[in-house]
Amino acid sequence: MGSVETMLYRNRPSGARCLLPFATLVLWSAIARGAQKIDLNTENAIATINHSSILIDHLQGLLHNSNSSDITLKVYTGNSDEVKVFHTHHLLLVLQSDVFEDLLLNRSVTTLILHETSECAVLFENLLRYLYSGEITILLNQVIPLHKLATKYHITALQHGILEYMSQHLASALPRGHVVSWYHYSLKIGNEDLQERCKRFLAWNMSSVIHSQEWQTISDDLMVALLQRSDLVVESELEIYYAVEEWIKKNHPDITVTETVLKSIRYAMISPQHLFHIQKESPIMNEFYSLVHNLLFLTFQFHSTTPLVFAKYFDVNCSLFIPRNYLSSSWGSPWVINNPARDDRSTSFQTQLTPSSSDSGRKVTWNALFSPRWLPISFRPSYSSPANGAVQAYSPEDGRPRIVINPATNSVNFAGVSFQKTILVRVKQEGRSYVKHVYNFHQSTEETGDFLVRADLQKRSSEYLIDNSLHLHIIIKPIYQSLIKAIK
Repeated sequence: MGSVETMLYRNRPSGARCLLPFATLVLWSAIARGAQKIDLNTENAIATINHSSILIDHLQGLLHNSNSSDITLKVYTGNSDEVKVFHTHHLLLVLQSDVFEDLLLNRSVTTLILHETSECAVLFENLLRYLYSGEITILLNQVIPLHKLATKYHITALQHGILEYMSQHLASALPRGHVVSWYHYSLKIGNEDLQERCKRFLAWNMSSVIHSQEWQTISDDLMVALLQRSDLVVESELEIYYAVEEWIKKNHPDITVTETVLKSIRYAMISPQHLFHIQKESPIMNEFYSLVHNLLFLTFQFHSTTPLVFAKYFDVNCSLFIPRNYLSSSWGSPWVINNPARDDRSTSFQTQLTPSSSDSGRKVTWNALFSPRWLPISFRPSYSSPANGAVQAYSPEDGRPRIVINPATNSVNFAGVSFQKTILVRVKQEGRSYVKHVYNFHQSTEETGDFLVRADLQKRSSEYLIDNSLHLHIIIKPIYQSLIKAIK
């Protein structure tokens, strides 16, 4: 203890409660230390002294000083007789929580009896440390019980902080099986923003989810919601079918859910050879074949001819014929751009014309151009002389990243099929790669308006770069809606 603290401690009133003298000690100590660090501005004699960290250290010390406490908290675990005892301070409790303020409305109360679940009770001391310091260390498996405690005691700032932590650490949570549980929890507390973030993350990283321990814990409603999305990122539709098959075996959903799930598979995106194998070898298909046999029959008809002929007789304006974001080489190509801020780059790749087997031999060659500093029209200098004679200033840094994708072959050969292009952007968090953004357009990412707008590719430390490279995956999806309207 320093000289000022020693002097104050030795001269405190004998036999007095320590709360007021200790608080005085804290303040005088901070002032004394601050006085030694004043750095005055000689021009206007104004200085700012900030020793909030010293004050926080002293406040944290109060939590472990039972002599200065005036409120005892007894926290019971579940229905057991296990109890944790904490010596706390009335002032700090009521400042941080209106629930504690109500519980301590009667000033004569010196002991509070609290009951918590076992998962919350073990973290109650962490909550108290936060009340005394404004800081808390969170582990992935502690997120939900800590949020429950913050909610129960109306500690609003901590509630918001934990929800933001969940939103920012979905990639870290996936391998450990937390994203699905966080979604279910967000559904329970009615937080729509976190619900959507979790669903979007699960959809854009579906291949990883399928092979994680989370897959079997997905609820019926979440499974249905995910399978209805067209932005699922998977190797192929076949991967989804086998994953759904395992989920059904494990969870045994009722017949209504099973039917909805099986009908959400986009069988038209699976080759006839694989469909024949499923019909013969899949126990789930054998058991529930009657639920989807009409879809399978329609799918085989789709594969028997071109989409142009098929659309004359059947309505293809439904999810069965809409591709998802498939990673297999038939649908696109990965593209790793080293030093992406340096200059323009280009690449070429091939995709199948349509998912129909009748078009299996027809390929489309695509040319893609990436420009790290393309200048939008609104940013380009005007060639007409300004009224005041000034020249509009601009620099390459004003430009934005852009990708243009065009077919190398004549579009007449596409038989009326149009194409949607999709760019997946992969980043890395804590050593794990995941899809952070998905951009959809028809020719250029200029259509999206926000393509890599916050990427800052000039910085090697950009979160969008992995080892100073931009990791993209281009996906080409045939779309038939325009074809349908033209025919009808």
